[in-house]
Amino acid sequence: MPIIVNLDVMMAKRKMSLNELSDKVGLTLSNLSILKTGKAKAIRFSTLEAICKVLDCQPADILEYVGETKK
Repeated sequence: MPIIVNLDVMMAKRKMSLNELSDKVGLTLSNLSILKTGKAKAIRFSTLEAICKVLDCQPADILEYVGETKK
């Protein structure tokens, strides 16, 4: 997938566990885990906003577009 989720990187920079982020954002551990592993198909803007607020970052710090390589 050409979109990379760097949630784990931002959590490490902020020294925050998945449990702590889950509590502060109000999402279940399983939903955050799906997002963190890059298996999510979509994310609500309200969820992205809450994560950015808690981690004090920008959406581009969490989501990265890498594009597909041509064969």
